[in-house]
Amino acid sequence: MDKIHVNGSEEDPVYAFLKSQKSGAMGMTRIVWNFEKFLIDRDGTVSQRYAPTTIPSSIAKDIEELLGPS
Repeated sequence: MDKIHVNGSEEDPVYAFLKSQKSGAMGMTRIVWNFEKFLIDRDGTVSQRYAPTTIPSSIAKDIEELLGPS
């Protein structure tokens, strides 16, 4: 495990992809704080992006919908 950049010229390609697929609040693409979350479906499409203040248990319904019948 290494520290990586999530914004800026040295950002990790994974975060560049995630941010390009789903913007945050008010259209912001930048990661603003730790614990920002992305929900990705079975096909690798970013389904949702959640603010750092979102409680993980509150996204259970979204996860369950994506895990439904394929």
